Amino acid sequence: MATPSKKIRILVVDDSPFMCKVLENIYNGDQQMQVVGSAKDGRQAVSMAESLKPDVISMDINMPHVDGLQATAEIMTRNPRPIVIVSSESREGAASTLRALELGAIEFVAKPSSGVDLDMQSVKEDLLRKVRMAAKVRVVRTASRLASTIQAKGSTKPAAPAAPVSPRPAAGTGLDQRFPVVVLAASTGGPATVMRIAPGFTRDFPAAVILVQHMPATFTTQYAAQLAEFTEIRVKEAEATESLQPGTLYICPGGQHLRVTPTGRIQLDGTSGRINGYLPNIDVTMESVAAYAGALSIGAVLTGMGNDGTNGVKAIKSAGGLVLAQDEATCVIFGMPAEAIKAGAVDQVLGIDDIYPAIEKRVVGLCRPTPAGVR
Repeated sequence: MATPSKKIRILVVDDSPFMCKVLENIYNGDQQMQVVGSAKDGRQAVSMAESLKPDVISMDINMPHVDGLQATAEIMTRNPRPIVIVSSESREGAASTLRALELGAIEFVAKPSSGVDLDMQSVKEDLLRKVRMAAKVRVVRTASRLASTIQAKGSTKPAAPAAPVSPRPAAGTGLDQRFPVVVLAASTGGPATVMRIAPGFTRDFPAAVILVQHMPATFTTQYAAQLAEFTEIRVKEAEATESLQPGTLYICPGGQHLRVTPTGRIQLDGTSGRINGYLPNIDVTMESVAAYAGALSIGAVLTGMGNDGTNGVKAIKSAGGLVLAQDEATCVIFGMPAEAIKAGAVDQVLGIDDIYPAIEKRVVGLCRPTPAGVR
């Protein structure tokens, strides 16, 4: 990990000599950075990551011999380093980039479609900002089981947990026959974290789940398709005016804010731009869920930089809902959970593998029929 007194040492991985040179010029042009090596394919990247021990790896995806996806899996299982994906924003590029993020890559920057020097300058500041951020990250070794599953062709969905949950809230519970609504909030490091949580959700999970992940518009459709491979719950990109249903995980579309109306319908807002610096904004989703579901709302603040979600979990807490936060030891970036904890709105701080069980316990408790004669 880089220290303030040292330059950030970067390994550039790209099969294009021209693109390597462009990236080297961008990084070396920053006083805080130094390119210590360049690799032309994933095989070289794995070897050089081990020998050079760079602070950050700038990784392309489409390369000969060993591509960036395979290289990311190797590096994150054997010799973890912070990886920033710098790759195409085409549909194919989005799919591979998301796989790399699920494997533990920290962030990504989409290359402009032409990939020429002038166009790369348009993403320069975003690229430098994300490399600086990645250099501060404490990387976590990716489980080899997860890596092999993601890389496997035609991966199959995991078996549902043996312990069943009730199919939906029972009538006559005094809860107006509404069902629980869970909001998962994530930013940097979110795809890999959600990959650890999502397999727990079953096809008949008696709550609606909304995932708000800071992600561009071009990625969330593909993200929904890929996440569906690893969980039994129905996964879809949220659509305007559709009614929330239990047993469904809705992904907030990139570039839009998602709210739940008082009648339980999804409202999408693609015209307001960033709210408090975030697009999508987690707070607006959580606040609307708190207003709609009240004590049936559950918020889980996962890894991410910044303070998005803090006002949202305050609303859920005030409404009588449950608020969970991922602990520092398992976060890629502890920013969002730390801010929620500081606000005094968090009921439980949990490791990544304890978050789904806590959600399930709460949902099952909310859906349990009220004994006769008890009010």
